[in-house]
Amino acid sequence: MVKKFFPLILLITLPVVILAQSSKADELIGYYYSVDPFSGEESQTYIYRNAEGKYDGSVCWVSNEKKKNFLGLVFLKGLTYNEKDNEWQGGSVQYPGKKGTYKLYMKHESGKKWKVRGYWGVSMFGKTMYWYKEDKKRVQK
Repeated sequence: MVKKFFPLILLITLPVVILAQSSKADELIGYYYSVDPFSGEESQTYIYRNAEGKYDGSVCWVSNEKKKNFLGLVFLKGLTYNEKDNEWQGGSVQYPGKKGTYKLYMKHESGKKWKVRGYWGVSMFGKTMYWYKEDKKRVQK
């Protein structure tokens, strides 16, 4: 009897398992406020799932009007969710206006606080920032 219904049970439960994994990974999607650790300037990034199922981020708001040319720039690319470590890894980031690409990972700390670590080579050679998830896109002036 079980053998007869196994394909049906598998057909019903598999999408639920996949959806649960996807929804946890999609927790990353949204708007993030940050302050540049070098210049002190504020910005907002929008992170989304790309066509390949990985997560990318683009600049969607800047406090410095002289940097409006960075709006829409996809500077964060290729993050994937690692369920075991409960973090998004394997991505790369290019600091807007600077040369070079760095490795990147993100981890949800608490509430709206997210740890963002950019590094060169190994994680100990890098910079940690904290981004704060926001409910909506800021209005650019």
